[in-house]
Amino acid sequence: MNIKRFLLLALIFLTIWSCKKDDGDDIQVIPPRLLSEVVVENDAEIQAFLKTHFYNYEDFEEPIDEGFDLRIRIDTIAGANADKRSLFEDAQTQVIKISSSDLGLDAGEIDVEHTLYYVVARTGIGENPTPVDSVYLKYQGMRLDGTIFDSRLGSPVWFDMQGSGISGNSGVIKGFKEGMPKFKSGGAIIENGDGTFTVTGSGVGLIFMPSGIAYFSGSAPGASYAPLMFEVNLLATNTADHDRDGVDTILEDLDGDGNLFNDDTDEDGLPNYLDTDDDGDGILTEDELGDANNDGIPDYLDKNI
Repeated sequence: MNIKRFLLLALIFLTIWSCKKDDGDDIQVIPPRLLSEVVVENDAEIQAFLKTHFYNYEDFEEPIDEGFDLRIRIDTIAGANADKRSLFEDAQTQVIKISSSDLGLDAGEIDVEHTLYYVVARTGIGENPTPVDSVYLKYQGMRLDGTIFDSRLGSPVWFDMQGSGISGNSGVIKGFKEGMPKFKSGGAIIENGDGTFTVTGSGVGLIFMPSGIAYFSGSAPGASYAPLMFEVNLLATNTADHDRDGVDTILEDLDGDGNLFNDDTDEDGLPNYLDTDDDGDGILTEDELGDANNDGIPDYLDKNI
């Protein structure tokens, strides 16, 4: 009886081990695609979309009708709409260089050019944010097939586009950070009497981006390597000073390369935009905003002061 049990257990063990071995052999890890390969496909998709679609630009012509909800509506250029002006004709562009290391990839690709497309339906009457400021807006994120993957059109939200963590992960994708400065925020805030409010003269438009400056191989939009479009309505902007040292965060990007993490004057591991004593001399940055020796270097960056 014991021998039978032993043989049965041995058979079960061998069966399980064999299945696990087979399963392991079947698992294939597919590496991410190359940025340079995907961006060509994405750009072709975006251009094709822009050339075959239009938005309700006539609704945004001044003066805008009272009661218009400022929503952008996109349709195909065909039939009764065959004479409409295409999004491609309205779109402006910005080239953004992305390296594979920016996405945590090991492909070794450097400065691959990605084109950001944007359409300004209404410019706005306030200030343009910088890519590191906080913005208060309504927005909707979509794939080019119209699939909505994120929406805050009903209730506005504040976004800190830089983020305050040392990791730099603000949760805001590169294309969004670079696209928002194309619009100006609104003006006066009007209370509606029912607990809601209206912002006059807000900036409204569309941002189109290839996946390399969005989620790339990630599945957040419901598909990997998907080019995206965002409808945005920029209500307000808050100029960021993340460490509250009296120097705007955008001015802490000393080399102007868009990367705040390589600007660390005292090399203490804290980038200047998070460091209240940028030059590490024991005197707070907010107390060294002048230029005592008139050498063109502010005292808070001058270790000799």
